[in-house]
Amino acid sequence: MEKTLQKNPVTWFEIYVHDLSRAKTFYETVFLCSLIPEKTDGSFEAYRFPGGMPGNGALGALMKHPMRKPSQEGTMVYFHCDDCAVQSEIASQSGGRVFKSKWRVGQDGFIAIIGDTEGNAIGLHSFG
Repeated sequence: MEKTLQKNPVTWFEIYVHDLSRAKTFYETVFLCSLIPEKTDGSFEAYRFPGGMPGNGALGALMKHPMRKPSQEGTMVYFHCDDCAVQSEIASQSGGRVFKSKWRVGQDGFIAIIGDTEGNAIGLHSFG
C-alpha cells in the first residue's frame, strides 16, 4: 500500500507552564490572539489557542499540569507570524527572551527562537 500525506497529521500540542495567567498574557500579547479557557476535570488548568477540531494544522493549549514542567529542551512548537523579528521584539518586551534572532532557512522563509515567561523555548516562522 502506498502512503501519501494528505494533510497535517498533528492535531494537538501542549505547552506546559508554571503560571497560567502570566503565560496567557505573554502568548496573547506576542501572537495577538485571545486564548480560551479549557473545561477540565479539575486535575489541571488550561487555555486553548483559537481554532476548532478538525482544524487546519495543529491546535493546542497552555497547560498547568502537576505531572509536566516547562522546558527549553525537547520538542519545539513553531508559531506562524508575519515577521519573526516583530514577534521576537514583542516577546522580549513582554518578559520573554530571544535565544536566536531571525535568520533565513532557505526557501522556507525565516525562523527565530524565543523563550516564553515560563522557561519554554518556542519557534517563530515567517516568510518575510
